[in-house]
Amino acid sequence: MKLLDSQGRLFGKVSILDVGAALVILLVVVGIFFFPGTTGSVAQLGVTEKPIEVDLIVRGLSVRDPQSLIAEWEKTKKTNIIIRNQPYGQVDIKSVRILEKLLAVPQPNGSVKPLPDPRIEESFSTNMLITLTGKAKITENGPVLGNSKLKIGTPVELEGFKYNFNSSVIDVRILDK
Repeated sequence: MKLLDSQGRLFGKVSILDVGAALVILLVVVGIFFFPGTTGSVAQLGVTEKPIEVDLIVRGLSVRDPQSLIAEWEKTKKTNIIIRNQPYGQVDIKSVRILEKLLAVPQPNGSVKPLPDPRIEESFSTNMLITLTGKAKITENGPVLGNSKLKIGTPVELEGFKYNFNSSVIDVRILDK
């Protein structure tokens, strides 16, 4: 009995192409189940989680009554943040400070003196310094909240029941607690 007949069948019963296809499928199954490769993200290996403080600057926030917004934050002590258009969740608000708006006014003797901005339309525009606290994964590239790196200059959006506005990170402090 011949190994291959004139039609390319093994022992006259099974096609060589069918045997090749079955062998490829078997190798794929063995590769998937017995050699699955690495699991999880490489970024999570050896990563510690530490508390951090983040200072945000808010410039020119159009708000009629900034004190009511601050009162809401003092009541809830939390806000939702979105980092680079990726929702993170809630973080704690440590402090909020309204920054006084000053204008550089030249004096008759040639010096410059900072004076409060007298323009009425600027009374509805507020600058604030907000300090947030939370826990971040500390990687070799810096702190990570959720899946987003948090560095100076990173845009952060704050969102709550009555507000949604953008800010920018001006300082990140990793606490050793």
